[in-house]
Amino acid sequence: MATVGTSVIASKLIGMQVEPFAATALRHLLALPVLALLCGLFRPAWPRPSRRDALILLVQAASGSVGYTVLLIAGTSMSSAADAGVVAGTLPAMAALFAILVLGERPGLLAILGIALATAGVVLLSVGGSSELASPWPGRSLGIALVTAAVACEVIFILGQRRLRASIEPLAMATLMSAGGLLLSLPVAVVLWAMDGSAVSVGTTGLGAALAAIAWYAWVPTVLGFWLWYAGARRATATQAAASTAWLPLVAVVGAAVVLGETLTAFQLAALALVLAGVLIGSIQRRTPNQPDARHLRSRRSRGWMR
Repeated sequence: MATVGTSVIASKLIGMQVEPFAATALRHLLALPVLALLCGLFRPAWPRPSRRDALILLVQAASGSVGYTVLLIAGTSMSSAADAGVVAGTLPAMAALFAILVLGERPGLLAILGIALATAGVVLLSVGGSSELASPWPGRSLGIALVTAAVACEVIFILGQRRLRASIEPLAMATLMSAGGLLLSLPVAVVLWAMDGSAVSVGTTGLGAALAAIAWYAWVPTVLGFWLWYAGARRATATQAAASTAWLPLVAVVGAAVVLGETLTAFQLAALALVLAGVLIGSIQRRTPNQPDARHLRSRRSRGWMR
């Protein structure tokens, strides 16, 4: 999740120069050959999805591979990277909220508390003062709203993953999502260019930084980050995996100050603290009376009771 946190910094650099759909298409254009090469080396099993799963995959590509990137880039162009980092950190809480509202899951007290704390963090961020690099208040509010919509797109991707019937290996999934993202974003970028060529142009100031940020976004969060996340998730408990998402806002906010030179306000730091508290509290899972804890499971394995 630390690599994913850097995508917020990259999006800020990109959004200052490049139209979001053009940047999204270029991101996947750079990532897809690397993913294809990795597929050739590791030869993951390719699924034969049903029509239902194919539709879900299409929605996932539209929301996670295109919607999230486009909205994040657009949002960071109107607000500070620190603002965007705090809002992006609400991903686990928003996912839990969507699971309650859409899937009808019954939350525990800690999950509700986590959602409440994360929501309070975003509200505090919205009503608080902006940092020096943020745009004036109307633009900043819209920027925060766009980043919130980006997080909602990522939640749709996550919920779609839970609805898939076919089992898809991580590398194959990353490749499918990148290919789908390219196919969906490239036509829009071309249409925007045809309507107004300046809409997808890159400014001369910051040209190198914008292109470097797109390359970073393509190869680090998209390729390396996705692979590391799924590899780690297979070895970690669900609680550990959920708690690790706290790195996303931390890296984004620290990167905003160190890399971009943004001045962090007391409102931003307080909002970050609320979001992190919500993530960590919400990651604590309830254990049923018949469910053994992790130490008991490790003890049984060590005595050869489980294979």
